[in-house]
Amino acid sequence: MAAADAEKLSKLQSAVADLPQVSDNEKSGFINLVARYLSGEAYHVEWSKIQTPTDEVVVPYDSLAPTSEDPAETKKLLDKLVVLKLNGGLGTTMGCTGPKSVIEVRNGLTFLDLIVIQIEFLNAKYGCNVPLVLMNSFNTHDDTQKIIEKYAKANIEIHTFNQSQYPRLVVEDFTPLPCKGNAGKDGWYPPGHGDVFPSLKNSGKLDAFLSQGKEYVFIANSDNLGAVVDLKILNHLIQHKNEYCMEVTPKTLADVKGGTLISYEGKVQLLEIAQVPDEHVGEFKSIEKFKIFNTNNLWVNLKAIKRVVEADALKMEIIPNPKEVNGIKVLQLETAAGAAIRFFDHAIGINVPRSRFLPVKATSDLLLVQSDLYTISGGFVVRNPARANPANPSIELGPEFKKVGNFLSRFKSIPSIIELDSLKVVGDVWFGAGVVLKGKVVIAAKAGVKLEIPDGAVIENKEINGPEDI
Repeated sequence: MAAADAEKLSKLQSAVADLPQVSDNEKSGFINLVARYLSGEAYHVEWSKIQTPTDEVVVPYDSLAPTSEDPAETKKLLDKLVVLKLNGGLGTTMGCTGPKSVIEVRNGLTFLDLIVIQIEFLNAKYGCNVPLVLMNSFNTHDDTQKIIEKYAKANIEIHTFNQSQYPRLVVEDFTPLPCKGNAGKDGWYPPGHGDVFPSLKNSGKLDAFLSQGKEYVFIANSDNLGAVVDLKILNHLIQHKNEYCMEVTPKTLADVKGGTLISYEGKVQLLEIAQVPDEHVGEFKSIEKFKIFNTNNLWVNLKAIKRVVEADALKMEIIPNPKEVNGIKVLQLETAAGAAIRFFDHAIGINVPRSRFLPVKATSDLLLVQSDLYTISGGFVVRNPARANPANPSIELGPEFKKVGNFLSRFKSIPSIIELDSLKVVGDVWFGAGVVLKGKVVIAAKAGVKLEIPDGAVIENKEINGPEDI
């Protein structure tokens, strides 16, 4: 590290030492992250050394052994499992206050309701005890604690812990933003989900689960409706002693930016678009060479997490995330949990069906999930077999639909989209009840004109610009 950077770091260290809001673990974690960033230990990938992973490294889901029909064996398997949902995100991009996991998905049920129902179902069916753990951020902690009270009588043990809280760095003079008098939440940030491993350990939960005989944690985003417990995957990992498994799924053109798994110098690792040299970005995005992407459904051995965290061995790629807070340019340094794959032994990917990746990132995803393409059964979101095409329709809604409240008010009922290929909606459009959309549909209201789609309209392969086109 250059002398100037070393001085920056030591000033930062003394400034951070005086911040009362964070623990010693958080302070040292933050300083270590900044030190790695300053020393420029960026992990460079030599393009010529990249190899496509074999089926031994990225295992096809269909090749996994079937699980035992004996419920006692299944109970034994499930009693080794902990389910952890990443619950640090707010619903702000969808116009909601509070944690994103409390947005209603369907039938009045939220993401969190569905997760609880699924695990309760397993616990009741097999007489096992699969605990649910929520990793909150300081943004979601208080609300989540109140929300989970409603599950007090449920057949499920719910644990929560907070991921780290790090100070935002002021770019101009490399000081912590909270030292500038920004004492509120704006001064801080949660450092990405790569933080799940040290935070699980620091919370004391990791040791508690190990003492109960738990062996694996299944980590997933709380907004991925497809991330349900899978016995075949769990059984495979235990049989083959894989310390880490990333679920990947075939890329479509919608996923070109997602990270992919590669074989590199004898190990499997995640390759993210940010690590790709400019001249290879086109190749990275092509579906021909890199056919799979990371769903962020991860299965990790608990003893292995304890070992790598205690050895301080997790040196995941740092993702610098520049932001602006009240006109001040700040920097957030973050890491991603998927990048940890190369620090675990016998790590693998499993190439899973697309059904295990059903994230709700925007109201266009909510439209899919609330439509006749899906039903909910026992907390599980099930795709309608009446749709022949394995891919979902592509849906693009204008800014009028961005917030959940506005989205819901513009549909008397969600249209039928079983035979839809693509939908694009522009402008002030309102949908009546029982509308059916098929093929490629574009509905574009003229500027300043309200366009109402009447009840029961069937629109197939059409562009609608006014009532006369329906």
